[in-house]
Amino acid sequence: MKLAPGFALACILFFAAPALAGEAEWDEHMRAGFAAARSGDHRAASIRFEAAVREAGTFGTQDHRYVAALYFLAVAYHRQGRYGEAEPLYKQALAITRKIRGEQHPDMADQLNDLAALYLEQGQHAYAEPLLKRLLAIQEKAVGPGHMLVAATLNRLAELYREQGRYTLAIPLYQRALPIIEVARGPDHPDVAPTLNNLALAYVALTRYFEAEPLYQRSLAIREKAFGRDHPEVATVLNNLAEMYRAQRRFAEAEPLYRRAIEIIEKASGPRNPDVVTMLGNLAKLYQAQERNAEAEALLERAKSARQKTPGASDAEK
Repeated sequence: MKLAPGFALACILFFAAPALAGEAEWDEHMRAGFAAARSGDHRAASIRFEAAVREAGTFGTQDHRYVAALYFLAVAYHRQGRYGEAEPLYKQALAITRKIRGEQHPDMADQLNDLAALYLEQGQHAYAEPLLKRLLAIQEKAVGPGHMLVAATLNRLAELYREQGRYTLAIPLYQRALPIIEVARGPDHPDVAPTLNNLALAYVALTRYFEAEPLYQRSLAIREKAFGRDHPEVATVLNNLAEMYRAQRRFAEAEPLYRRAIEIIEKASGPRNPDVVTMLGNLAKLYQAQERNAEAEALLERAKSARQKTPGASDAEK
């Protein structure tokens, strides 16, 4: 659920119109900030946007140029991981934009999106949830309920709920997002696969295995066709499907899926990849459930060794 803030709006807001009298310095700082951001130098961008905020202060704090400088400074801080500095600027920009442009203005959507992303990156779901709901309402009114922007926000909100264990709230959002993506991209497009997988995860959490299994199988088929049978994206679904089979005690079906997933990740990223550690642990649990204790212990030792030799390694998400 991590989304990088963007600078595309800048070209529309500022490059399309000539600078007005008295704003040459502000315009120069903004353009330099955008150039630095495009090159990936977000520290240099933040310095330029800080200067733009100072210049724009002379126009008044309710001026759109002041809001723009605040917002892009927040984005520059955000991209540097300076969350504590970015957050109040996003909030200030949102408050002013709402006052001078209204809740339904497109600028509100960009700002809500980026502030929600900031909270999600920090695991602050309670703060992100109302922002995503506001964003969804704006998007549905602006572009219609069947637009891909709406599907993206539905998926983000659904992921938030799933990560909180609020599966009954997540499922209908995934179910709304899925046909939007299918119509826009086609039923076999790779963009369909993540929603299928995540909806299946939510069903599994509620032990609705009968509904989850065909979603996993379809996600797997799409990814194999799009990326090839040995792609890490395929391994993710294999592991998830194996986990469901293990929960159902369908051990004979789960084991080859685990083994294939481990082989794919080891081949792609090496035996110490955190996903390998996770999958080895999952396969060990399957062996323990079958009282194949020697095989389980061997896998756990292998996982332990890989974890110790990989600084900062942690279990990957399903």
